[in-house]
Amino acid sequence: MSSAAALPDELWRRILELGITIKTQSLTFKDLCRLSITSTRFRRLSSDDDLWSHLLSSDFSLDRCRSPLLSSKSLYKFRFEREREKKKAAHRREMLRKESQIAEHLKRIKKLKNRLVEEQEKMRATIVELTSLSKIRQASVALNVWQPEVVRGRHKQIVEQNVVPVESRVHAMDMELKLCRQQIRGFEKAYNDEKKRFDTAKEELNSLKYHPLRINESTSGVKGESEANNVERKKRRRCNKDWTAVPNSCRSVGFVARVRQYPLVNSFRPYLVGRRESKMDGELAKDGEYKEERGK
Repeated sequence: MSSAAALPDELWRRILELGITIKTQSLTFKDLCRLSITSTRFRRLSSDDDLWSHLLSSDFSLDRCRSPLLSSKSLYKFRFEREREKKKAAHRREMLRKESQIAEHLKRIKKLKNRLVEEQEKMRATIVELTSLSKIRQASVALNVWQPEVVRGRHKQIVEQNVVPVESRVHAMDMELKLCRQQIRGFEKAYNDEKKRFDTAKEELNSLKYHPLRINESTSGVKGESEANNVERKKRRRCNKDWTAVPNSCRSVGFVARVRQYPLVNSFRPYLVGRRESKMDGELAKDGEYKEERGK
């Protein structure tokens, strides 16, 4: 490092220019920023206007009406911040678009689910009607066997209408049942496809929302809050332990604060508490004797 530091500024400036102007562009604005924080000398060398002018022309399109008051580094910073804001806005638009897609998928899933339930109810009703029609057909077959033709003809003349054949109704119900099953298969396939699209859009939205620094900040914040809560809980537990160690006659805030203020006194706390109790008992005894003498 000492041999590198011994190089003159002109040679370092030429090295930086070659590193920026070559086609592979081995040096970027990040490299210049890292170099500038190493020492005051490299800070001065990396702030050269020609270096930032090359970076500005290679990374961004130059404006013809460039302000002469702004340096190339300041202009590069302004362009970089503007491009960063554009990327953030595009990212927000992409997130909003994904959220709208997820809402549309949810709406379609709910609609398909309702249609599927309706078709299933319709299929169950058709099956019930088919069962009843099969019973009616069996009863009509028995009636045709046992009822005479004269009675049936007389009945038709009285009613003056012909009953719809049971076979045609059974055939219609069979076709209705097949149609219901076909509709249910179609709705189930559409529901599964829409659910897959919904899951894919949700994963894409989660990947767009993923930011490792924010996750670390949130976890560190939660960890800090938990540690603070643990410390507060330990303090409260210690305070309760000290408070229960003091007798009821000496449970005053001032006394406990004075005892806790001096660490050496904590070891003699039982002795002090005992003396405090004996002193108070003696004062009470004297007060009782004085009252007895006044009573006499």
